[in-house]
Amino acid sequence: VQLQASVGGLVQAGGSLRLSCAASGRTFRAYAMGWFRQASGKEREFVAAISWNGGNTAYEDSVKGRFAISRANAKNTVSLQMNSLKPEDTGVYYCAAAFRTGDSYTPTHAAAFGSWGQGTLVTVSS
Repeated sequence: VQLQASVGGLVQAGGSLRLSCAASGRTFRAYAMGWFRQASGKEREFVAAISWNGGNTAYEDSVKGRFAISRANAKNTVSLQMNSLKPEDTGVYYCAAAFRTGDSYTPTHAAAFGSWGQGTLVTVSS
């Protein structure tokens, strides 16, 4: 599956931004989806993931209650709604797909994801 993320942007602290990722191909339902991010000089880290049917979600602790991942299988898209943004949320955000191994499969480790989008920069100013 090929993934194309929407353009990120610059937002002030406390603001909101929504990222979307479009998947090509006819097997979007076969994948759990996730978002990762990488700040300058740091390793890529998990942000959020969602099972193939949206029934299960997982979040990194620092974004719980602020970020929400969702998907629309009919449109082959996954989104990340980011609210109450902080400067430490700044980074390049990547969407990723993991071939599902079960209905509730919601991986959180990068190694589980076999397909990655190109990354989009999100900058949160203080």
